[in-house]
Amino acid sequence: MDTLREVLLFIHLVGFAALFGGAFVQLRDRVKVINSAMLYGALTQVVSGILLVGVIEGDDGAIDNTQIGIKFAIALVIAVLCWVNRSKESVPHGLFNGIALLALVNVGVAVFW
Repeated sequence: MDTLREVLLFIHLVGFAALFGGAFVQLRDRVKVINSAMLYGALTQVVSGILLVGVIEGDDGAIDNTQIGIKFAIALVIAVLCWVNRSKESVPHGLFNGIALLALVNVGVAVFW
C-alpha cells in the first residue's frame, strides 16, 4: 500500500508541476491561454487526489477531512475554470492569475495545514 500511495503522490505532484508550469511559462505573454499542460495538470490533480485519499483511508491513515475538503474544492474550481476556458483564444489576466494563485493556495493548504 505504501508503494501505491507514493506513486499516487508522485503523480499528484507532477499534476501540480504541469498546472503551475503551464501558467508560469506564460507570465510574460500578453495573451494568456489555458494550455494543455494547465488543463491536464488540473485534471490529474483532481483524479490523483481522490485516489490518494482513498488509498490513505483504506490503509487506516488519519486524514483531516476539512483540509481534504478545502483542497478538493479548490482543485475542482481550478479544473472547471481550465475546462470551461480551454478553447478560448485568450482569457482575462485576472482569471489566469486567479488560477495560478489558487494552485499556489492549494499547495499552501497541503504544506502548512
